[in-house]
Amino acid sequence: MGSLIALYGTSMLRDSDRHKLFSRRATMLAGGKMLLLSALVGRMYYLQVIDSKRYATLAEENRISLRLLPPPRGSIIDRFGKPMAVNRQNYRVVMNAESVQDAERMLDVLGDIIKIGGGERRRILREFQHKRSFVPVTLRENLNWDEVARVEVNAPDLPGVTIDVGQSRYYPNAYETAHILGYVAAVSGKERRGDPLLELPGFRVGKTGIEKTHDLALRGAGGRSQVEVNALGRVIRELERLEGLPGAEVGLTIDLGLQTMVSRRLKGKSAAVVVLDTHNGDVLAMVSTPSFDPNAFNKGFSAEEWKNLISDSRAPLTNKTISGLYSPGSTFKMVVALAALEKKAITPMSEFFCKGYLKLGEDKFYCWKEGGHGVVALEKGIRESCDVFFYETALRTGIDRIALMARRLGFGRVLGIDLPGEQPGLMPSRGWKMSTLGSQWMQAETMLAGIGQGYMLATPLQMAVMTAQLVNGGLRIKPRLTRDIKSPFPTMEEPPFEQTKLDIDPLHLTLIRNAMHAVVNHPTGTAYKARIDKPGYEMGGKTGTVQVRRISEEEREKGVIKNKELPWKERDHALFVGYAPIKNPRYAVSVVVEHGGGGAYVAAPIARDILLEAQRRKSARRGMKRPTKRPAKRPTKRLWGEG
Repeated sequence: MGSLIALYGTSMLRDSDRHKLFSRRATMLAGGKMLLLSALVGRMYYLQVIDSKRYATLAEENRISLRLLPPPRGSIIDRFGKPMAVNRQNYRVVMNAESVQDAERMLDVLGDIIKIGGGERRRILREFQHKRSFVPVTLRENLNWDEVARVEVNAPDLPGVTIDVGQSRYYPNAYETAHILGYVAAVSGKERRGDPLLELPGFRVGKTGIEKTHDLALRGAGGRSQVEVNALGRVIRELERLEGLPGAEVGLTIDLGLQTMVSRRLKGKSAAVVVLDTHNGDVLAMVSTPSFDPNAFNKGFSAEEWKNLISDSRAPLTNKTISGLYSPGSTFKMVVALAALEKKAITPMSEFFCKGYLKLGEDKFYCWKEGGHGVVALEKGIRESCDVFFYETALRTGIDRIALMARRLGFGRVLGIDLPGEQPGLMPSRGWKMSTLGSQWMQAETMLAGIGQGYMLATPLQMAVMTAQLVNGGLRIKPRLTRDIKSPFPTMEEPPFEQTKLDIDPLHLTLIRNAMHAVVNHPTGTAYKARIDKPGYEMGGKTGTVQVRRISEEEREKGVIKNKELPWKERDHALFVGYAPIKNPRYAVSVVVEHGGGGAYVAAPIARDILLEAQRRKSARRGMKRPTKRPAKRPTKRLWGEG
C-alpha cells in the first residue's frame, strides 16, 4: 500500500512539472507571436503611412511605361527646293530583350518565318548581349507586306517580337548625288556616348557627306510617349504624348538639274567635275564617277555586292572632286605665267624659240608638239600650250615664286568646303623637298613644275577655284555647298565669308583671261574644236593632258604609242578648266577624266556641254526664296536625346 501511495505522489509531481513546462512554452510562443505581429503591424504602418508616396510612385511606374519617340530626320533640298534626301516609311521587326529568355531559340523560330542571314544573326546576338535590357533590338528592316503579315500571324509564337513602323532615309537621285549627300547608317558603339536617342532601334546617323557634316542639325530632338501597360507589358492606352522636334531642313547650293546632266554626261567614265559660281563660290554641281547607291546602306549589301564595290579599281566610294589627287598638267600654266609676270622674269612680249624640246645638260625635255611651235610669246604659249615656253619661264621664275602664287590661288591647302575628306594636295618647294625627302631641289624639277607635273598634286575642286579667281577679277572665294539651314533650334550662324582681293595685278589677270579665251576661240587654240558657237554663251579655258607613264627615247624614235592602244591604266589623264560667258564670267568648271587621253579631245567637249547647260538653266540665279517663319518655340521640358 505504501508503495502505491509513493508511486501516485511521484506521478502527481511529474504532472505538475509538465504543466509548468507547457505554460512556460505557451507563454514564450504567445510572446513571440505578439512580437512578430507587432513587427508586421509596424512594417505595414511604415509602408502604408510613412513611405506611402514612394511606393505609390513605384506602382505607377510599373503601370506606366515611358517611351522615347525618334524625330523625323531633316530633309535636304537643292537651291531650287527640289528634294535630294527625304524619309520613307519603313517596317521593321524588333525584339524586346526583357521579354525573351533564349534569343537563339527565338531566332530559330523567326528564321522559319522570314529570312535572317548568318551575318544578321551574329549582329543580333551581339546586340542582345551588350544592349541594355529595356532597349529593343532590331532584327530585320525594310520588310515587305508579305513578311509583315507572316510575322503578325505568328505573333502568339513570338513573345517579345513586334513589328515597328519607322522611317528610313531615301535618296531620289541616288547615283547622281551620292558623293555630296553621303549616307546614313546604324550607330556604332563609339558614337552612342550615353544619348538614349542613339540607342533606338533603326536610328541612323550621318557617316559621310552632308549627312555627316550637318548630322546634329538633321537629327532633331526626341519626343516621349506615356502609355499604360498591363502585367504582361502589353499597351492598353496612351496617356500622354509629347512630339519631338524634327530635324532641320538643309538647303544646298547645288542645282539638281545640272548635277543630273553632268552625271549622265560622265556615264561610263572614271571622272570628276566641279562647277562653281565665280561670284560667291557656290558649288552648282559636283560629280564623281563611277558612283554608288547610298540607299543600299539602308537595305544592306550582300557579301558579293560589297566586295565588288570596294575592289573596283575606279574607286566608286571615293569623292574624286575633293579627295582625288592629280597633276594639274597644262591647266597650271596660267599660275606659272602669273608668277613670272609678278617677278618680272618675263613680259607679255618675251619670246622663246620652241624646236620641240629643251636640253638641260644631257637630258632632253620634250614639248607635246613634235617639231615644236617656233617663236612663242605669252599668249601663244598658253593658246597652243607650248611646253618649251613654260620650261624656260619656270627656270627664270624659280620654284619658290611659283609655289607662292599657287598657294595664293588655292593649291597645296585645304579650301574649307563643308564636306568631310577634303585633301590639301601638294605644292612642292625647296623647303618642302629638304624637310620631306632630305635632298636639294633640282632645276629639272622646276621645269616639270612649269608644266604642272612632277611632285605637284591638286584636286578638281582646287582647279575650279583657281579658274574662278582668275576670271572674277582676282577675288578670293571660298567654295561652299550649304546654302542655309532652316531649323526650329536657335543656331550659331557662321559669319559670312569676307571676299578679299588676291593682290594680283589686274593687268596680268586680263592677259591670262584673254589667253584662255584664245585657247577655245582662236583657230590655233588647243580647244578650238570644242568651242561654243552660240552668241553670248562663248567660253574660255585651258586644256591639260597628264602623262601617267614615262615615254622612253626608244618609244619616241619608233613613234609614241597612241592612248587608245595602251592599257586603260597607262593612258593619259584628260583635263580642262574653263569659264563662261566670256563677258562677265559667272561659271567656272574643272573636268578630270582619268586615263581619258587628250584634254582637248575628251575633257574640253565635256566642259563645253556643261557650261552651255549651266547658262541655259541659269543655275547661279538665286533659286527658291526661303519662307520667313519664326522659329518654333522649344518645349519648356528637356526632351530625351536633346543634345
